[in-house]
Amino acid sequence: QVQLVESGGGLVQPGGSLRLSCTPSRSIFGISTMAWYRQAPGKRRELVARIISGGNTNYPDSVKGRFTISRDNAKNSVDLQMNALKPEDSAVYYCYAIADLRQYWGQGTQVTVSS
Repeated sequence: QVQLVESGGGLVQPGGSLRLSCTPSRSIFGISTMAWYRQAPGKRRELVARIISGGNTNYPDSVKGRFTISRDNAKNSVDLQMNALKPEDSAVYYCYAIADLRQYWGQGTQVTVSS
């Protein structure tokens, strides 16, 4: 069984930074898109960053200019650099990958932004 493994979550003060990482437990063939989603209690899961194999990225307005997604295609890994964090960024962050018709999700890593 292959799964995505996230790391780097934790508690950070408002305005602080955090870097999340995601790596498959085993090599995954044919990943085209990798992304980060987040879900706060009582809210829908939302996309926070996406990157395709060619390097094009997408961000919602809520994180644009503060978050940066990057990937290493050779390792099928993806990172999310989060700067200027706000309390509203608090959520469980999930790594996501698409490989043809296959979808992979991580188990999530908690990010809490609080003083």
